[in-house]
Amino acid sequence: MSEAIHLPVMLDRVVELLEPAIANVENPVVVDMTLGLGGHTEAFLERFPNATVIGIDRDLQAIARASKRLERFGERVKIVHGVDDEIIDIVAESGFATIDAVLFDLGVSSMQLDFAERGFAYAQDGPLDMRMNEQDGLTAADVLNTYSEEDIVRVLRDFGEEKFARRIASAIVAQREEKPFATTRELVDIIGRSIPAAGRRTGRNPDKRTFQALRIEINDELGVFRRAVADALSLLSVGGRIVVLAYHSLEDRIAKRAFADVTENKAPRDLPVVPEHMLPKFQLVVRGAEKATPAEIDLNPRATSVRLRAVERVAA
Repeated sequence: MSEAIHLPVMLDRVVELLEPAIANVENPVVVDMTLGLGGHTEAFLERFPNATVIGIDRDLQAIARASKRLERFGERVKIVHGVDDEIIDIVAESGFATIDAVLFDLGVSSMQLDFAERGFAYAQDGPLDMRMNEQDGLTAADVLNTYSEEDIVRVLRDFGEEKFARRIASAIVAQREEKPFATTRELVDIIGRSIPAAGRRTGRNPDKRTFQALRIEINDELGVFRRAVADALSLLSVGGRIVVLAYHSLEDRIAKRAFADVTENKAPRDLPVVPEHMLPKFQLVVRGAEKATPAEIDLNPRATSVRLRAVERVAA
């Protein structure tokens, strides 16, 4: 498969937003929190010749492909097999005390979706895996075959926002008594039989909600992101920026709350002058969440659901 067909989402806008945090620093440090196939990292290294980029990914296949793509940049890129919430240790072990720019490109990568054997794609039949790090133990099949009905309901409801979670979970438990789940096609068939026809005709493909929920559960995506964004904010130098690309409401809600918390003025409203130590140390770079342009969505359909948020540290 050619990496050329994998277009980084909102690449130009991400570079534009992070440029003020990188271009005016002598030796800036950028952290790409989801290296993937290396498209965003490659753009940072090409655009900012003095920058060092730390690329983190838990997927060994992604690391292998990105390493080949980025090898021409030599020591300017440091590729780490790890999880985002290990950022403090990863930055320290890379020899840095602070960082200047961070990109979170959340969710599942193009490569994971495109390889049926990874089990992320509901449109292709493959094993029920969904592990971002194939060295981890828990798979989607394990969840479907061993979780209680109540726990399956919780996963589908909380992480997939699936209103038919109870019906799907009941059907899963009944089906596994006859034969344990092994393939994505088996799960798609159960979802199709569990959701009423009217529910299948409206909105996005209903399979997406269940697959998203299982993926989040297996990889602890929301917990990892919640911890990682807090740690990234703590490492950011003055003038540094963080950009988050979120692809569903659960991720976007965490980013929104994290940024609101550090940009909010918490001084009493009746103070005539706010003491410096009470002023927020961060400010929003964009108001609300930006979406991809219609032109980009036409070119790259995976940008359809993206929501971008950005924040800058303005004080130590």
